Amino acid sequence: MAKSSAAQAFQCTECGWRTTKWTGRCAGCQAWGTVQAAAAPRLIRPRTGPAGSFSSAAEFSTAVAPANPAISIAAVDASAAGARSTGLGELDRVLGGGLVPGAVVLLAGEPGVGKSTLLLEAGMFAAQSGPVLYVTGEESAAQVRLRADRIGAVAEKLFLAAETDLAALLGHVAAVQPHLLIVDSVQTITAEGVEGAPGGVSQIRAVTAALMAVAKQHALTTVLVGHVTKDGSIAGPRALEHLVDVVLHFEGDRHAQFRMVRAVKNRYGPTDEIGCFDLGEQGIVGLADPSGLFLSRQREAVPGTCVTVTLEGRRPLIAEVQTLVAPSPAELPRRVTSGLDPNRVGMVLAVLTRRADLKLGKQDVYAATVGGVRLTEPSVDLALALAFASGLINLSVPGSVVAVGEVGLAGEVRQVNGVARRLAEAERLGFRLALVPAGQADLTGAAPAAGRTDGAGSIEVREVTDIRDAMTAAFSG
Repeated sequence: MAKSSAAQAFQCTECGWRTTKWTGRCAGCQAWGTVQAAAAPRLIRPRTGPAGSFSSAAEFSTAVAPANPAISIAAVDASAAGARSTGLGELDRVLGGGLVPGAVVLLAGEPGVGKSTLLLEAGMFAAQSGPVLYVTGEESAAQVRLRADRIGAVAEKLFLAAETDLAALLGHVAAVQPHLLIVDSVQTITAEGVEGAPGGVSQIRAVTAALMAVAKQHALTTVLVGHVTKDGSIAGPRALEHLVDVVLHFEGDRHAQFRMVRAVKNRYGPTDEIGCFDLGEQGIVGLADPSGLFLSRQREAVPGTCVTVTLEGRRPLIAEVQTLVAPSPAELPRRVTSGLDPNRVGMVLAVLTRRADLKLGKQDVYAATVGGVRLTEPSVDLALALAFASGLINLSVPGSVVAVGEVGLAGEVRQVNGVARRLAEAERLGFRLALVPAGQADLTGAAPAAGRTDGAGSIEVREVTDIRDAMTAAFSG
């Protein structure tokens, strides 16, 4: 045990890196002067006694009498942990019904995406049933009030506090006695006596642990706003995500109105649901049917475009892929993407060149989505391939056609999940022909003949086996 303790004698206060010897510079995060002596772990040693039996808590040298005795799970009252609606239906969908008393929720997203606007509006609805405390560490109370006036989120029981000190924040909690606490953001709050700069590993861990303890002890629902790094992950230690009960990602293009809330972790509900919102000048509005946002509304079909159906969680969304293929004047052609995975775009281009004999090597290629939606699902491959082919040969895919399927390196069209839901959404929006992978045309499970109208409705479902087959079906339909 002595050797194990010595092996972790020093620790970085910023990233948690451990070493056996003191160094001036952390080898983990490369920060200077952050390596300090780590506290020795406190061991619980049972006193000597009969093997396999414990007559009392006194047999443990560090045991103390518990404040609340353990009770049978059958005697626990679960009614107090019921979810309460946030007033925003799309947010409730992601949370699994609403906010649970005592839960700690982490909402992360890029700067300017609308996290503060979303939570301010949710706080306004929650203030109708009791006091809500909104603590801002990045703005003044007057700045938050201006935003509240603009979006109509002013409520008598919505209290504001501009604070960055943890002790003062807890003092506000004690004075207001809220049933909902919003902290914007956790990276700006500092705990006195804890080493490290605001937003550092030690500070975030200490602040989150303190807020977690208060939330659980007083059944106080707490929402923490978190920053994200350049690669889209949550800033701070990974322990932050493990500590909280719910982790939500708020996504969207800053130059578009569409926003999406996705659950990454949820102890009280599903993690395969998304919430869709429209962020405008007057605030944020939930979108129960967002599919229409991702279509260009062209009167006539345009070469280089194709419509697909993607699954975001369990929700099918109709989205349009647009491409532009033009001869390149440069020696190295350009490859530009927006809203699509550039790696998958490059793979689809290579498959079209090698398996469909399309001359794309000397062409500038641009690919984008409509409405600011991000399409990273492999099922978008088929629509992307048809859009590229359409743009190159200058022959449009009919506007009533949707394409769903993953394209393999051999040019085959692979099966995807959730075809029944995708086809039902396409039929609801008036599409008449769906190109799907072989073996997935019949919603009932039987394999129909290619081109047969499915019995579930008026949409024609056509199976395609490879990219050449898909091009023939799309341009002849």
